[in-house]
Amino acid sequence: MILLRPDAGLPERSSVRAALDELQIVVEEARLVDRIAFLVTGGDTSWPADSLARIPGVDKVVPLGHDATLVEATLGQNGQGRTVSVGTASFGGGQVGLIAGPCTVESPDALLQIGRSVRESGAAALRGGAFKVRTSPHSYQGGGPAALSELAAVAREVGLPFFTELNDPRQVEQVVDRMDAIQIGARHMQNFPLLKEAAATGMPILLKRHMAADVKEWLLAAEYILQAGNDQVILCERGIKTADHHVRFMLDVGVIPYLKRRVGLPVVVDPSHAAGDWRLVAPLARAAIAAGADGLLVEVHPRPETTRCDASQALPPGDFDSLAQDVRHLLALDGRELCEPLAGPSSSRNAVGA
Repeated sequence: MILLRPDAGLPERSSVRAALDELQIVVEEARLVDRIAFLVTGGDTSWPADSLARIPGVDKVVPLGHDATLVEATLGQNGQGRTVSVGTASFGGGQVGLIAGPCTVESPDALLQIGRSVRESGAAALRGGAFKVRTSPHSYQGGGPAALSELAAVAREVGLPFFTELNDPRQVEQVVDRMDAIQIGARHMQNFPLLKEAAATGMPILLKRHMAADVKEWLLAAEYILQAGNDQVILCERGIKTADHHVRFMLDVGVIPYLKRRVGLPVVVDPSHAAGDWRLVAPLARAAIAAGADGLLVEVHPRPETTRCDASQALPPGDFDSLAQDVRHLLALDGRELCEPLAGPSSSRNAVGA
């Protein structure tokens, strides 16, 4: 809605309308209590509000809708969310999936041990980092394509689909045929070329919230993926920065029920990055499930002292098994189900194509 100045007369109204016509913006005139307003009804609606506000005679421009229209349209008329499937794993629509594994792929033997362990505990998908995004350039950057091959091989061996993070649009074409789902990490939430390239694959995409992003920015990042024609999006809350340091990041538990009322995309939670301390992971995970999360993304490692990345937040396999049991009990309270792995190792997409 374009509000004219209260003292704008017929010449100013005509001048503003002529300027809008020149910009190919279709408007209808409306009379308010103390002024005239133009309601934008069509035409070229891509012009930003601050540009329109510079038209002589305009007082202010008031947005009447949301930018994230495709994301909000994912919520059905009955208020039900949708289910996103990654191989045999399902998230949303009453199905809750556990994604577990090491922060980074370092040893095929250790990864196989972890994969078998988390599958036995009830994990529906495997996670592991091949292309690591680190704050310091001196930190370990991941094993690259070789590590991805190892992750795909272990996923075939244990019969679980897997997630791994990509951080460069050039990686997508090189590795997409070996993956089950693409993870977009927090630091690349607004890497729009990467979002578009990943979306073009049609594969499920787990989109993490940046540690300094508000909900609108997060949903607009998801909008890029949906606008590219891919609605297989899973939102992942992983904590935001605050002034406190008793946790690594502050887990926004309240965003889970908020999103459930606004969008239909599944929402999973990464309690590992939020906690930064393995002793805090399970309590935060339980809180997330109680708040309605559609899944958890948990770092698990049998010997954290041997890992190069995030040792302080890696959950021992026994503790992950206990957490999985707690999740089952919590889900029984509201009629949801844990998406369990199939009875025997089953082929993920990689088992056929790689």
